[in-house]
Amino acid sequence: MTLTLGAEAVAAGYRVAAFDSIGSTNAEAMARARQGEAGPIWLVTTEQTAGRGRRQRSWIAPRGNLASSVLEVMEVAPGTAATLGFAAGLALQAALRTLTAQAVGEGPAIDYRLKWPNDVLAGSHKLAGILLEAEEVADGRLAVVVGIGTNVVAAPGDTPYPAASLKALGLDVTAEQLFAALSDHWASYRAIWDLGRGFAEIRRQWLQHAAGLGGTVSIRSGATTVEGLFDSIDDTGCLIVRTPEGRQIPIAAGDVYFSSTASAGAA
Repeated sequence: MTLTLGAEAVAAGYRVAAFDSIGSTNAEAMARARQGEAGPIWLVTTEQTAGRGRRQRSWIAPRGNLASSVLEVMEVAPGTAATLGFAAGLALQAALRTLTAQAVGEGPAIDYRLKWPNDVLAGSHKLAGILLEAEEVADGRLAVVVGIGTNVVAAPGDTPYPAASLKALGLDVTAEQLFAALSDHWASYRAIWDLGRGFAEIRRQWLQHAAGLGGTVSIRSGATTVEGLFDSIDDTGCLIVRTPEGRQIPIAAGDVYFSSTASAGAA
């Protein structure tokens, strides 16, 4: 099969460059932006050999998994661009739910949840990770690359907390099917986000599917740890922790640990 865009993505003006194998779709996307590519364009493969996640952690996609990056050059501030990652999580979750409903029919649904700041979970297992990168290009605009790596046929076994693949969950879904659905849902959520103007709606929907919301959370960043209740995310995408003393602390980055079964490890 071939990695192709969904009909809605095509209608929205997206293009796609598909690779049999590549080191990193994010790196390829940013290299093209530096050379003048303005997008919107998807860079996709079913085999990624040198990908990375947050904090330079390795993210390898063995043959059959989906590594996908979307590049758009836009006039937004870096802080605003960062909120696009929440739209990406919603788009992937919507694609997964659509394909799962088609595959299982009246069978049991899979609980797909969004883990701050960048994971999609299936139950308590990591199914996908999102990496957003931004860089100013020659004309002063911002090249924004949103990388989405999804475990379709295989999941790594050396992660800080358990990972799963769609195949292990019993879903007969291909990377090609997932990408077509993802590209369509991305077009929809990207339109809602609307250069950050629609982040209030993105935030509202994201919180409806947030893993661990209202439960005990521990955020670790370097030698610092903040503990309390996962209260919300604010209008910039920061996680809000309510401490035992009642203070609300915004967290911009860090590794998230939940005490519940929503997740047991670091993002």
